[in-house]
Amino acid sequence: MDSDILVSRTRIATTTQGATGYLTIDLAALGRNYRKLVSMLAPVRAGAVVKADAYGLGADRVGRTLYGEGCRHFFVAQFVEAVRLRPALAHDAQILVLNGLQPGNEIACAEMGIVPVLNSLAQWRQWSAAARILKRCLPAVLQFDTGMSRLGFPREERRELAAALRDGSNVEILFIMSHLASADDMGSEQNGEQFAEMSRIADEFPGFDISFANSGGVFLGDAYHGVLARPGIALYGGAPNAGEKNPMEPVVSLNVAVVQTRTVPAGAKVGYGGAHVTQRETRLATIAAGYADGLPRCLSDRGAVYFKGVRLPIVGRVSMDSTTIDITALPEGALTFGSLVEVLGRHQTLEDIARDAGTISYEILTGLGDRYDRQYR
Repeated sequence: MDSDILVSRTRIATTTQGATGYLTIDLAALGRNYRKLVSMLAPVRAGAVVKADAYGLGADRVGRTLYGEGCRHFFVAQFVEAVRLRPALAHDAQILVLNGLQPGNEIACAEMGIVPVLNSLAQWRQWSAAARILKRCLPAVLQFDTGMSRLGFPREERRELAAALRDGSNVEILFIMSHLASADDMGSEQNGEQFAEMSRIADEFPGFDISFANSGGVFLGDAYHGVLARPGIALYGGAPNAGEKNPMEPVVSLNVAVVQTRTVPAGAKVGYGGAHVTQRETRLATIAAGYADGLPRCLSDRGAVYFKGVRLPIVGRVSMDSTTIDITALPEGALTFGSLVEVLGRHQTLEDIARDAGTISYEILTGLGDRYDRQYR
């Protein structure tokens, strides 16, 4: 038995030491980001959006860290995420499901003490029916569509909902909410339009607390804060507002190992389809990450990685499991088999990669694969 344990531990150590990529998640920086937002919002409370496995970083570890910082409201998108997160958090932590519930999940949701965000009369009726079956009042949040046309009670359902609330209900409304569609653009007219619509809704549904601000909304000013903000990307180090200096600390760094290096002559074809043709003798390195690991294929011939501060452009098409980079700018022999290059870190942010890929930081962060060795600190 002792020998089995030794073998097991050896395998773990070998895998960790010889990983093809190292994704480091700085939980201390996460905590500082939360505290920064709390200080900006006070006396308004700050919840945390931990959907999509806390944007790919591990909802259990992230959730426990934020709970330790005083967070008590955790937002996920789907009921299955709430079920997975519930055991990681103390009983006084409230988990709220932004998409509401699919039919058939109501009783389980109620019994686990999870709170659905109701987005339509259909969801309202299902949750009310569950309350009747259980013979008790059940908590919920009401979400209203204020101009995003995605989730929330549409305008045409508001009158019937208001009547149901006036007539008495077995559903306890904790607060009402909506989602800002353009809060990352502080100059967007849509912010003001949604604020005006949310004000009208507050008049139609008086007496309820309001949750309105997401990450970008925190920086739009006190009027947008309500009583509970719902930051997401800002917690994880992403820029909350486009075109502005990012006030948040980076939480994630990613270093990927070199699999092979080679020197090719002018006219050599690189990668699938021979899409890149070298113009001169070129030194190349193949690194052990591709689009299956979160490096979008649209980084082909556009993105870059770094080694000791030197930018190394991606050449050819990003493959599923590997990416080729031009290392000619480095001294010969500086980068070899097993060397690590920086994909995310001091020299390249989430926003930098997103810009090169023609996407947003959210997609980059949530796409980071599970083949990296994850190191929490």
